[in-house]
Amino acid sequence: MIFEGNSDSGEESEAPMTNAQERSDLLSKIGLAAQNKATLGQVLGTGTIGQATEKSDGTMQATIRIHPDELTWDPSILVMPHGGDIEVELVNDDRNTHCALLPSNGDRKFIWLVNHSRGRASLNLDGPGYYWFGSPTGNDEGRGLTGAIVVMGDAPPEARLDRPEQPRP
Repeated sequence: MIFEGNSDSGEESEAPMTNAQERSDLLSKIGLAAQNKATLGQVLGTGTIGQATEKSDGTMQATIRIHPDELTWDPSILVMPHGGDIEVELVNDDRNTHCALLPSNGDRKFIWLVNHSRGRASLNLDGPGYYWFGSPTGNDEGRGLTGAIVVMGDAPPEARLDRPEQPRP
């Protein structure tokens, strides 16, 4: 389940789960399935894809869950439309204890998630790219509890290499 909150009304709505074709179509729509694009959508072949919700002040928010006995993040790929600040709520609905080691500029964030608990993390991901997260306790990552946050956009001019223009697909 992917939850998208409405910042004005405080309501939450549940987005539908995707089947394999819908997942493929969504990867293409977002731009994660093309050569020289964010091909991460092809790397993480399981799980759902979610999009961060942007609030009126420009910050974003998202909810990521661990369902009982699944050992996957839901969504396993979270897409941010641009760099910036994001508030992530993590929900552990599983009967086991897990944690989340999340990327953020300056320092990573660690959230301990005992069974049937939730936590919040404020992250700053200001540049485009892939940011991996997981649960490094036990063998959670080896068993599938890994995910990624994809920040869309181009590198700012000051961060680009001094070289001739390259062809873009």
